[in-house]
Amino acid sequence: MIRFHKEGYKIIVIAFVLSIAAILLAEKLIETTWLVKSIQIVVLGLLFTVLQFFRDPKRVTILDDNVIIAPVDGKVVVIEEVEEPEYFKDKRLQVSIFMSPINVHVTRSAMSGAIKYSKYHPGKYLVAWHPKASTENERTSVVIDNTSFGEVLYRQIAGALAKRIVNYAKEGDLVIQGADAGFIKFGSRVDLYLPIGTELTVKLGDTVKGGTQVIAKK
Repeated sequence: MIRFHKEGYKIIVIAFVLSIAAILLAEKLIETTWLVKSIQIVVLGLLFTVLQFFRDPKRVTILDDNVIIAPVDGKVVVIEEVEEPEYFKDKRLQVSIFMSPINVHVTRSAMSGAIKYSKYHPGKYLVAWHPKASTENERTSVVIDNTSFGEVLYRQIAGALAKRIVNYAKEGDLVIQGADAGFIKFGSRVDLYLPIGTELTVKLGDTVKGGTQVIAKK
């Protein structure tokens, strides 16, 4: 059975109502059969896209403090050492995962630990793969601390289509690896900032699966 994320319930209901209305109006107001069918196919296609975007497949996470799992589904588009200016203010290993509109957009906790920092930043809506998206787009920055890796920062970044980032992390909370940590609506990316020297198990161009796939280990 397909599950949908709670952040999509309202939009899904609206999409269903508008789709039914459009299908019925097309039949009532348009006499050309092929045009009616074409409109109905387009409407159903758009409805299917909305449903696919908000799906929330069940993932079984094998808890392990010595590994970091992918926080989202998508493609690894950046692996490099960078200066992280917001929280660490030093060199970190950045791993960025890009989510297309057809990917699952649930954000999951990459590791278990305590939330040390959580901050929302309003911003622009540059395409998610733009080099300046990490510092100029709408985004949230969250730092998790655990005994194996120390502090790790992940950043939810809105893309050109995203208009709302949902972040459940609050400072002081204890989170469990693989747990639902938020949602980004309509296209986005997530950056991870890991300690220098962290051993990665992925490479550029790899497609990863959030909540289950190990991307780094001690």
